[in-house]
Amino acid sequence: MDPEKVIVCRCEDVLLSDVLRAIEKGYRDLESIKRLLRVGMGSCQGRHCLSIIARVLAKATSLRIDELNYPPSRPPLMPIQLKYFVSDEDEE
Repeated sequence: MDPEKVIVCRCEDVLLSDVLRAIEKGYRDLESIKRLLRVGMGSCQGRHCLSIIARVLAKATSLRIDELNYPPSRPPLMPIQLKYFVSDEDEE
């Protein structure tokens, strides 16, 4: 399996090779990998990628998956319609 061709986070287009490089650079927990690569910040909020990355990290660091702390989920408090972010040029 070529790490350059394996996508681990579809939302943010992160490859397995990106995760492996982060681990080689010293990123040893899911929170720091999330902050570096933006995994878990896409539309799925990490429901797919974080478990994959946890397995890769556990294998690379010889830790058990239950020893890895998953980053907290921070969903928006309430949905906001896009119309509140777009202004009409005629309005002052």
